[in-house]
Amino acid sequence: MSRRTPALIAAAVLLPLALTACSTPDGDAAGTGNNASAKSDGFPYTVTNCGVTTTYKAPPKRVVTMNQHVTEIMLELGLTKSLVGTAYLDDKVLPKYAKDYASVPVIAKEYPSYEQVLATNPDFVYGGYSSAFTAGDGRGREAFKKSGIETRLNTESCAKADTPMETLYEEIREVGRTFGVTERAEAWVKQAKADNAATAEKLKDLKPLPVFVYDSGDKTAFTAGGKGIGNELIKRAGGTNIFADLDKSFGDASWENVVARKPEAIVIYDYGATTVAQKKKRLLDDPALADIPAIKNKRFAVMPLSDAVLGVRVPAAVEKLAAQLHPAATTS
Repeated sequence: MSRRTPALIAAAVLLPLALTACSTPDGDAAGTGNNASAKSDGFPYTVTNCGVTTTYKAPPKRVVTMNQHVTEIMLELGLTKSLVGTAYLDDKVLPKYAKDYASVPVIAKEYPSYEQVLATNPDFVYGGYSSAFTAGDGRGREAFKKSGIETRLNTESCAKADTPMETLYEEIREVGRTFGVTERAEAWVKQAKADNAATAEKLKDLKPLPVFVYDSGDKTAFTAGGKGIGNELIKRAGGTNIFADLDKSFGDASWENVVARKPEAIVIYDYGATTVAQKKKRLLDDPALADIPAIKNKRFAVMPLSDAVLGVRVPAAVEKLAAQLHPAATTS
């Protein structure tokens, strides 16, 4: 979990989010699967992302992505041909992206070095977590800027407003605008809103279920806090996050507090070397947790970590989590 350590998250939450757009008309790409032929009246485009203001005279052409959710945003928007390198999956990309993803060079299993990124000759680097641009590792946004490379950080790492779904829509729109594929981005947002509304309609008469998210941890529980899309997923899926008062996207909670807050369901994040079965066993075998309703009833839900971050999986993830928490209500 090095890319989402509490220190990195806390620092990221304090960064300002300013979203601006230029006054010129929106442009969109004329071709499919590439951004090279964006209409000239769509640029220049100026945007402020996590405190960094950039003016694009044309869409970036050579892109490196770090972290799965931003890679999938690029693939969803039909920008595969713009990708010259990618790194750091939490799990497999969605099947519909598999062919396109296979055509992109993987430059590192986890985070690449600064030199590995430069070797691809990029003009743009898109990071998912704030740790993608850790200055101490040589990958700071300022360092890339000095090399003539523009950058973007997924806005979950710096958003201050408690409207994560709107933040997601804005992320998709800004990426679409940056690459001259505004119409594709708007089409995605429209469909996402419709999918979210359909799930909300199924759950409208249900009482929310108290939910504990177990990401990882032994001495303490690393869990989803009240900020970010993870908390929003739980709310929209018919749950109440028992650690919604934790003022960050992810953080540590004591097991005593887990017991005291009596969750009725436990959502396990699935990723990395520790399996879901191992996480369940850790929870079920802990005598201190034996009286928790979720443990007594063995009521678990599972989400891939890539579903629980700010990316294009979110609307479907809400529906999938709702089906696990409220199967009777969501079965058509």
